[in-house]
Amino acid sequence: MIDIEKNRNEDHMRILVSKLNHQLVKIRLGGGIKKIEKLHKKGKMSARERIDYLLDDGTESIEIGAFAGWEMYEEYGGCPAGGVVVVIGYVSGRQCIIVANDATVKAGAWFPITGKKNLRAQEIALENKLPIIYLVDSAGVFLPMQDEIFPDKEHFGRIFRNNAVLSSKGIPQISAIMGSCVAGGAYLPIMSDEALIVDKTGSIFLAGPYLVKAAIGENVDKETLGGATTQSEISGVTDYKMKDDAECLDTIKELLDKFGDFEKTGFNRREVVPPKIEAQEIFKKLPELRTKPYDMVDILKCLVDDSKLTFYKKDYGQTMICAYARIDGWSVGIVANQRKVVKNKKGEMQFGGVIYSDSADKATRFILNCNQKRIPLIFMHDVTGFMVGTRSEHGGIIKDGAKMVNAVSNSTVPKITVVIGNSYGAGNYAMCGKAYDPRLIVAWPTAKIAVMGGAQAAKVLTQIQVSSLKNKGEDPDPEAEKELYEKIKSRYDHQTSPEYAASRLWVDAIIDPKDTRKWISMGIEAANNAPIEKFNVGVIQT
Repeated sequence: MIDIEKNRNEDHMRILVSKLNHQLVKIRLGGGIKKIEKLHKKGKMSARERIDYLLDDGTESIEIGAFAGWEMYEEYGGCPAGGVVVVIGYVSGRQCIIVANDATVKAGAWFPITGKKNLRAQEIALENKLPIIYLVDSAGVFLPMQDEIFPDKEHFGRIFRNNAVLSSKGIPQISAIMGSCVAGGAYLPIMSDEALIVDKTGSIFLAGPYLVKAAIGENVDKETLGGATTQSEISGVTDYKMKDDAECLDTIKELLDKFGDFEKTGFNRREVVPPKIEAQEIFKKLPELRTKPYDMVDILKCLVDDSKLTFYKKDYGQTMICAYARIDGWSVGIVANQRKVVKNKKGEMQFGGVIYSDSADKATRFILNCNQKRIPLIFMHDVTGFMVGTRSEHGGIIKDGAKMVNAVSNSTVPKITVVIGNSYGAGNYAMCGKAYDPRLIVAWPTAKIAVMGGAQAAKVLTQIQVSSLKNKGEDPDPEAEKELYEKIKSRYDHQTSPEYAASRLWVDAIIDPKDTRKWISMGIEAANNAPIEKFNVGVIQT
């Protein structure tokens, strides 16, 4: 018998994934085919071609921040992928993070989102002790927006501070100057452990020929000022002079091949057992209508090894699922919002996707247990927030929510967050949203991230407007009221989309649900490079 609802769900998800893939194709063209061809005529590879050349054949990789800058800076022609490509993958058998300026996007200039994305890459390297490879080809700060990229704590200069911190922690950094590298940006490769430069196309200097002429009246060409011969044979600023992109990238592979082994955390991993239920089944199980309840356990069984879950406090705090499982062989603790309507221990009905006091208490205890046993935590969001109302307030929902937020904040085992559906308000915080330092945070195409949903926000703001008019003795116009509601809802719906979140790096990527296991597995493997500190939960009131 044909299940019409499952077919409708599957069709809806397929459309969203197809839209995602089409968007990624456009993003990956950077500044366009003509600009890529222009690079080729100069004997240069594009940023993505350089990364593909570096990565080991037949190995997995994941891209961080592909949607960065999406629909931003349109007055300047846009900034696909933030003008920089960031990938976690394998070079000479070692997991690394690669950062490559895209010279087809405003000559690789740094927009505000470019700086934020570079800092995110360095944060991942710092947290996971991953070697980082910089492929430099940039004209420097995008001058029309210098006030938004240059002076503040989380701006351009923070990158060089991070270079120093990475070095102090023994995290290898290798830079290849494969194009322009000018002004303050020149510090990045030279603050790395080793720097390569490509002859004729690579150049590095604090001030280019035009600025030198303006500043001190000296006439000098780019090659003499800071080309490969100058910086490798005269100044000694760079360590390797390369004839072309291919030789440069081959040399990086050789350098990585000589690295010694580093200490591991020792997270538990066993032989990989595929789920008994194919990941494709997620498409049928996740409702098209996001307000419709469903059983989150059905989703989890498509993701975990052997579709096997060991539930913690299964019949207590049922709007929160806490379970041990394996994903791609790795031992994990899963904290997931249950979306079906359930009965609590008193026989009272509880709404799915809402965090109640008992579910917050359960999650807190589970997080503590995972920390004690060194088990990485996976958070699966489909949450509308904490329960409100007199009964919840009298029951201490704020205190119970604070316990969970405290445990999430102070957890030292790696946390990986997957936003499946709604991620609203304080529920986003308690479930390890971006502000709570997940090692990776990704969203499915069905994700919604905001302080509340569009319809709820529109109702609240419309009610406030109507109340204000009544207080002034004016009668609200029903048509104007409806128009205001639709305007607010439309704006909120746009701002809650996964593309909006990903463009601002609130999430690292929008992913096909079928790729969830790969992202989690590679995230835990990265985290396994960084031995964890002793867990300190801080103050949790009982």
